[in-house]
Amino acid sequence: MSMTLVMGNFNYSSWSIRAWFLLRQTGLPYEIKRIPLDTPTFAQEIAPLSPTKRVPVLIDDGFTVWDSLAINEYLNDKLCGVFWPSDVQARARARSISCEMHSSFPALRSQMPMNARARRIIPMTPELQKDIDRVQAIWTECRQTHEANGPWLFGKFSIADAMFAPVVSRFATYAPDLNPTVQAYCQHVQNTKVYQEWMERAAAETEIVEQDETGIDRNSQ
Repeated sequence: MSMTLVMGNFNYSSWSIRAWFLLRQTGLPYEIKRIPLDTPTFAQEIAPLSPTKRVPVLIDDGFTVWDSLAINEYLNDKLCGVFWPSDVQARARARSISCEMHSSFPALRSQMPMNARARRIIPMTPELQKDIDRVQAIWTECRQTHEANGPWLFGKFSIADAMFAPVVSRFATYAPDLNPTVQAYCQHVQNTKVYQEWMERAAAETEIVEQDETGIDRNSQ
């Protein structure tokens, strides 16, 4: 029996995409149950599937795992740890930045909501710039340390890349100033088939979540 990933919109649900992005790398059979966010029926549809009444949720032969990081850890365990670096210190660093992404960056989340198909201009605040600078510091350190081992944050693809994948999308949407190392990492992610599939699915959606439609259209300037 295949697994089912219960998720929100590709365009808007940054938490869902973290689980989907890693699940697509596993090669395991799965199905998607997409429940669009911010609709009159969302609460009713998600209630019997998620104990927190939130997405994402992974259902594996009747066993339920919720929270994007927990889902990715579960998938990693099913595949004998292939989605964390093998080196103990690199693995600890990858876990540290994944947890930081999971619990921090409030200005980035609120002022740069995920809107994958949009291209917008927003005002830059000190709080938002601080969050962007921190992301850049993380990615720059990771790439400078591990660039000889491959193009991902720790050379090979890891849970850390899945956790930061929505930030790549946010940077594409809002186009903040980024250093060359960060630009190169973003370009690598955007060139992957998995990211491009995600963007295609986001572009095909028709739902609108008004609270995430912030900023001025860059194409109108």
